[in-house]
Amino acid sequence: MKPNFSPARTKGFTLIEMLVTVTIIIILMGLSVGGFQFVTQKQANSQAEIQVKLLSNALEEYKLDNGNYPPAGNSNSLFTLLYYNGANATPQEKIYVSQLDPVTNKQGWTEGTGAGVKIIDPWGAEYIYRVGSDPLAKNPDFDIISKGKDGIVNNADDIRN
Repeated sequence: MKPNFSPARTKGFTLIEMLVTVTIIIILMGLSVGGFQFVTQKQANSQAEIQVKLLSNALEEYKLDNGNYPPAGNSNSLFTLLYYNGANATPQEKIYVSQLDPVTNKQGWTEGTGAGVKIIDPWGAEYIYRVGSDPLAKNPDFDIISKGKDGIVNNADDIRN
């Protein structure tokens, strides 16, 4: 007895099978991209936390050496105090944060050259440095702030010392 089927029917996939396969592939790609973005964001947050802690430690060391914290300003003035000596155009005698070297810049901490170097967070924004009491500050003496992914200060995604 011969099976009753057509040879044309056994070749290839049906349209429904193709649509199901493509749909599954698209769903898996969407999950992969979403997971990758989550991991990238978590890595940027961790990097910013580490940078804030290193800058905080450097400021504490600066205070031990000089008797007070540096005056508030932008990240360029903070870079100048913690790494760069503009008068000699070389690093100062004591480098408080060696990762700020704009020549090697392996970790992406800095942007610019010479005296115009800025310390930037993983999202490309300058760190905020404030001296004195701030109601939101964890440290009453000074505050180092990364505005986080959204670039807006004083909200939930800020990273502070």
